[in-house]
Formats: sequence, structure tokens, C-alpha cells
Amino acid sequence: MNAINVGIIGVSGYTGLELVKMLINHPIFTLKYCANTEGETTVSELHPALLGVCDMGVEKVDLDRAASLCELIFLALPHKTAMNTAKGLLERGVKIVDLSADYRLSAENYEASYCEHEDIENLEHAIYSIPELHGRRAQGSRLVANPGCHVTATLMALAPFLEHIDTTQPIFIDSKTGVSGAGKSPTAGVHYVSVNDNINCYNIIKHRHAIEIEQHASLLSGNDIKVTFVPSLVPMTRGMLACVYATLKSNVQPDEQLEKFYENKPFVRVRMAPPHTKMTSGTNFADVYATRHGNALVSMCAIDNLMRGASSQALVNANIMMGLDETFGIPVIAYVP
Repeated sequence: MNAINVGIIGVSGYTGLELVKMLINHPIFTLKYCANTEGETTVSELHPALLGVCDMGVEKVDLDRAASLCELIFLALPHKTAMNTAKGLLERGVKIVDLSADYRLSAENYEASYCEHEDIENLEHAIYSIPELHGRRAQGSRLVANPGCHVTATLMALAPFLEHIDTTQPIFIDSKTGVSGAGKSPTAGVHYVSVNDNINCYNIIKHRHAIEIEQHASLLSGNDIKVTFVPSLVPMTRGMLACVYATLKSNVQPDEQLEKFYENKPFVRVRMAPPHTKMTSGTNFADVYATRHGNALVSMCAIDNLMRGASSQALVNANIMMGLDETFGIPVIAYVP
């Protein structure tokens, strides 16, 4: 199979770093272009751990040059910046996997949670994809909207039970994330003295991922799904554990339902005991577990927020987009101990 040239715009951040680490060993994709807003540096200067591993130059973003070099570009950019960049690349015939929120929601939901959407035309054609839930619908597409980290973990815990849940009763979600989810730029809330030896909830109920969970759970279910979403910041670098609490309306056995729902899904592991985030660190695995107490369901999913919650899921989606085996280039060995 011929090599496919790809690039990363937004290579400076944590998700950009993870993409580089995977792409330099990918059997089909060849990393040809790395860019950020300033340029005039190298990958290894931005990410010193890659010295001698990947020393390629990092350029200032130039859409014409990106399009001349690459068939597919990963956008690891903030919202709003991403849509403006994606629009220009799509006009130049480049395929896009976007890691921002810009193409994940309907225009109405996006503008209620973020800002005015400036690329409605492409938004209407974007493919939202968690492969285990949406299959290979990204194959052949021009633009994939990579889901949010909290949303990925939550939907993978929730989706197997949507037909068995009483949606007239509250659905509560408690999702805990490592500090890398806040990004690379330092702020008071992620300062060492704020995070160390501490745990705190943030953006309770009004977190932007809540509407993304509701929109895509509703599309999967065919019913209107509402959730109460409570995210927490915990003192670890990476990892996420989403716990879903709901009321069952049928006598489904949770472990059997998970096994059935995720049969033959290479990146989902059904656990017989609650998963630890460390089990998935550095991989694309989603480790799921569920149990019940009477009609009360507890379902949970552990992922690496930077990998399954962002970069490795983006690479799986790119594999599918280009008609490749979804497992190509995807890490499966966890960072333990």
C-alpha cells in the first residue's frame, strides 16, 4: 500500500505530542508537515523528550504549503481557530481530523456553548466518530469531528445500556480527569499548589461537554437524553474515569450486556472489577465495567484522556477515514507502573 502523507497543525501541545509519537511509527502514514502559530523551531525543541527521535522542523502555519505536502491533516487547535483553519484546508482538498470542539455539535448547541460558528457549510458534513459506537461511518469522509474526552468515556459507559435505562429518571455522570486535560498553558487552577494533594469539581452541570453528551447520546438512543454532569480535577497527570449512574427498566445483566455490546471491538476491554486509569495510560483502550443494585445501574469507563480522549482516537478515525485497518499505529502497551 502506498504511503499517505499527513501533517499536524498545533503540534506544540500535549495532543500534538501524542500524535507525533504515534505517526513516526505508523506503517502507512508519513509525517510530512508540522506547524504552529510561530514556526521557526523543531519538534524536539518543543518536546525535548523527542530529541534524536523526531527532530523535524516546525513551520508557521501556511495552508498552501500544508495542502501541497499532505493528503490529511490533524488539527490540534483551540476552538474557533480550528474551524477557520479547517475551512481553508478543505477548500484546498485536504482531509481533516479535528480534535477541537468546532465540528462536534449542531450549530445551535455549539453557539450556545462556545461562540458563533463560522463554517456552517462544513459543519453539516462533519462526521462525529467514536468507532465502537458509530462503526466505520468516517470512511471516505472529508472531515471527522473527534469527540471530547469526557464524552468518549461517558458514552462508552452509557451507550450499551441506553435501551435499558428509564430516561424519565435522572442520569448522573461523575467524571474525573487528570490535569493534562486542561492543556499545556499554565493557569492558576492547574498550578501545582492548586492541584497537588487536592480534588475539586469544576463547571458543575454547565460544562461544555454536557451538551455534547446529551446530543450524541440522544442520537444513539433515538430518544431525548438529559444528564447531570459533574467533572472533577484530580492530582494525576493523565487519565479519566467516568461513572454513570442511572435507573434500569429491564432485568439486563450489566457484565453480559457489556460483553455483547463490545464483542470483537479491539480497543474495549470488559473488566470484571472496576478499572484503574493506570491500566489504560498511554493506550487507546477503553476499560469498561458495570454492575447493578436492584434497578440502580453503575457503569464506568477508564481511558487515557490524551489518547483515547483525543490523539489515539483521532488516529483510529484517520485510519478508518483512509480505508485502513483501525489498529494501524495504535499503542496497546500501558505506561505501568
